[in-house]
Amino acid sequence: MPDVIVEEPYEFVPPVDSLLWPKLVSLLVPSFIRRTYGVHSIETRDAEKMKASIDAGHGVLVAPNHCRLSDPLNFGGLVKTIGRPMHALASWHLFKKDWLSRFMLRRIGAFSLYREGADRKALETAIDILVKANRPLVVFAEGAVSRHNDVLMPFMDGVAFIARAAAKRRAKANHAGRVVIHPVAIRYFFRGDLEKSVTPVLAEIESHFSWFPQDDKPLVERIRQIGQALLSLKEIEYFGYARAGDFYERVDNLIEDVLTKLEKKWGIREPEHGVVARVKNLRGAILPGLINDDLTEAEKQQRRKELAACFYVQQMSHYPRNYIRMSQKNIPEHILETVERFEEDFTEHLTVHGPLHAVVQVGDAIPVPTDRAPRGDADPLMEETRGAITAMLHRLAEESPRI
Repeated sequence: MPDVIVEEPYEFVPPVDSLLWPKLVSLLVPSFIRRTYGVHSIETRDAEKMKASIDAGHGVLVAPNHCRLSDPLNFGGLVKTIGRPMHALASWHLFKKDWLSRFMLRRIGAFSLYREGADRKALETAIDILVKANRPLVVFAEGAVSRHNDVLMPFMDGVAFIARAAAKRRAKANHAGRVVIHPVAIRYFFRGDLEKSVTPVLAEIESHFSWFPQDDKPLVERIRQIGQALLSLKEIEYFGYARAGDFYERVDNLIEDVLTKLEKKWGIREPEHGVVARVKNLRGAILPGLINDDLTEAEKQQRRKELAACFYVQQMSHYPRNYIRMSQKNIPEHILETVERFEEDFTEHLTVHGPLHAVVQVGDAIPVPTDRAPRGDADPLMEETRGAITAMLHRLAEESPRI
């Protein structure tokens, strides 16, 4: 399991308000993003829409989709057009990797968010940024990296809370502007030889199964077989045997069975909607004992095992139904993303595939109301934001050839 859980008390990491550091870091981004993530070019579209909101004095919340770790590094063109750097919420574990990560993240405007519990300081900082409206605030509403570019995960509730609270405060303070959300669609296009790029990864995974390389089979058939094998391995790990039936139903059942069992154990009676939100609540229940260090070693190992189960079922929820089709032509990026997810989940390693071309599409401003969201229903503000991002992603996907 990747190191996303930090077994120590949380400490809020504030941003640094610097104009110089973002400019200096921007000089390093092109080579870094090319080497680390395979992104060779970035195109920004309709950035003037956001500039108009800033010029009008609005507090701007930038709400992008989040399908790759490179997403936050794609905003250089946007920053250049709007004429100011941005702040961003970032998971606390990113600040704990090493001193350099912490140093650089703070200086480009990022501040920490504790995903395993309530983080009032982060929420207050985010609201204050929107009220002051000196810089836009970037919040990835899905709450995790999906690895599927054209399908959004459910949005986390905190985004709407931040936006509405800031809108109410700005209205109360009689500021000239209001708070708006700019939906942003980030879409990657693979510009290389797809089969040549992913075949070595598939062969390596097959070798872990003691399979002879399945070179005689079509690419999508090899992917289907590996998907079946990886699912069977997880079923054996958690239930003792591989289940039969439709692949996607088996995935859904595995996720539901694992989460329901853990929620029952930890007394979570009203689970949230969406796997990411449910996993967040479970982490909040499981982790405190590890932080307080009042458990036996056996108890610690059991909790780590449960946290790992949470992580892997969340990863499994990132395989959308029919993302790859057996009897129709496919979008190249869907194949690439699925192979990347296989490799990441099975080996915890990720091959850099390139060249990738990133398009950052800015959507129209959505005014944020000052009242609270309706109780019991999906927040109309988030539904509108989600719909706008989805529509932009669908239009961008049409630019990708079918193979």
